[in-house]
This record gives sequence, C-alpha cells and structure tokens, in this order.
Amino acid sequence: MNVGLGRSVSGHSAAISQRHQKKRERSDSALEESPPRVCRWLSQPKDSAREFRAKGSVNVEPQCLLYVQQRECAATTPADKSVGVLGSDDATTCHLVVLRHTGSGATCLAHCDGSSTWSEVSLIVKAVNDLSRDANEGRLELHLIGGFDDDRKLSQQLSLNLLAAFQKQKEDIHLVTCCITELNDVVIDGVHRPIVYGIGVNVKTGDVFPASFPCREPAEDLRSARTFTGGQMIEIYDSSKEIVKISPCNWSPSSDFAFWLAQDDDTILQFLSTSPLAEPPHFVKHIKSTIKFLLEHPSADSLFPGGQPQLFHRTEKGDWEKVAQR
Repeated sequence: MNVGLGRSVSGHSAAISQRHQKKRERSDSALEESPPRVCRWLSQPKDSAREFRAKGSVNVEPQCLLYVQQRECAATTPADKSVGVLGSDDATTCHLVVLRHTGSGATCLAHCDGSSTWSEVSLIVKAVNDLSRDANEGRLELHLIGGFDDDRKLSQQLSLNLLAAFQKQKEDIHLVTCCITELNDVVIDGVHRPIVYGIGVNVKTGDVFPASFPCREPAEDLRSARTFTGGQMIEIYDSSKEIVKISPCNWSPSSDFAFWLAQDDDTILQFLSTSPLAEPPHFVKHIKSTIKFLLEHPSADSLFPGGQPQLFHRTEKGDWEKVAQR
C-alpha cells in the first residue's frame, strides 16, 4: 500500500514529514544524475499509456495468483506450475514494475514505494537475469505502471528515480509500457486519483493488464507488518521449488502501535498515507489489521522458530499452505 509503512512509526507526524523530505532529497539527486537520454527512451509514452488504460480490469482469482505486496518482488518462468499470474495493487504514489525476458519468459513483478529505488532496480534485473541464463536470444522488456498527479509530487519523483535507475543498468532494457504519474491520472470531483491501481502479468504469455485481487495470501498480515516496521525490498518466491518464502524479520514492541490503533480513520489516512484522498476504501481497515497483528506479536521471533523462514506451497485446491518444518 502507498502508506508510511516501513520507515518509522515513532515520532508520529514529525517522522512522516522527515520521510517525505528524505524522499525529495533522493529524487533531486537522481534528477541531477539522470542521463539526458531518459526523455528519448520514452518515444511515445502517451500511446503506451492510452493502450494500457484501455484494457479492461481483471479480477484475478487466488488459485493461480502470487500476490506481491509493497516492497516485495517475485520472479518466475512459464514453466511454473504453481503460479500463472503475478499481481499487485493499491498503488497510489507507489509504482508497479514488470521486467520480462522475451527469450526465457522469466518475469519479475515488484511493488516500489521509493524507499530504496536504486538497489531495488538492481534486485529486479538480477532476478530476471538469474532465470534467463540459458536463453540464447530475447530482450528485456520493462513495464511501469502507477502514480498520479499528487500534490506532493511524490509520484513524479518516483517515476524519475525508476527511469534513471533502469537507465543506469548495463543491460539493454526496452520500455514497452509507461503508464505513470500524469499518464495515469484522472480528476474525480476535483480530486486527482490514479486510473490504474493494480496490475497482473500472465507469466506464460507476458501479457500485462489492469487487475484487482480479492485475496492477498499467503501470510498477508505478517508481510504487511514486515514492511510497516521498516523491512526493505525482498524477493518472496523461489521458482525452482515453487515455494513462497518469508524470511525472518525483526521488530520491537512499541507504544506507537497502540497509539495509531486508537486514532480515528481520518487521522490514520492523514498521517499513514502518502495520498490520503486517493486511497482505496479498504486502506484504513488494512492498516488497522496490520497494527493489530503487531500488537498480538510484540516480537517477530515467535513467528520464525529457530530463525527459519516461513514457507508456503500451492495445494491441489489452489490455496497457499504453510510447509511444516522440522
């Protein structure tokens, strides 16, 4: 989600303001370092955005889905029998990134919020390259979706950071879809909002499409808590074993959790979202669920006995089931 997840929830509003300032500073630095060819890379961005927005949104059922949360990425290939669609949504100022190798079919989807864009892009590229070592031909194709014309210009800053970071990669990357910031903006009742909040990518065909998701398993609250308490971008899927892997994470008991849970919905929206007027209706419910999970688990240690990750595999019914570990 496009929230104040994962930086710090201490210091309340002061911490939120500091976070936005740091994001602006990182983005200004990226602009100074961005190569001038970024604009030439986007030869016809409006056409690609218009074509993408014209696609009908698909409500993806959980049986074939691997859902990617904020500050997560997942990569797989067409040979995967457990995952048919990679998907993510609730992107307001966040951006959804799909990188695919046309030769191997290896595909990575990431949900980026601007917390560490440069290292995240390197992780995305590496994930696809690692699954494409045996490919004799093909190219890397990039799809960027998300953001809108928000008052704080956070979307614009993240768009520029992502473009600059991908331009810095040594690989030749072809931008195929660019539906970001002002190209993904609509004004409803005087309020700017994203047109597309979520996307899916068919790992067999490479088709990228607007999407929504009724289910966000496995371990939705745990994964949200990891991000809320400062976790950085991680790869959550081992395609060789077709297993979702949630690595051990750390957080400490904090009175701030109870503080935020006691606030009214408007306060939570105002201080824990980068775009309060553009959030989907379930935003506050999601935040409260995450905070309740943190209060129920003051330490993450009990969730990872022996320091082992939580693993999940796909059952014959299509559910994600936790793997018992010795």
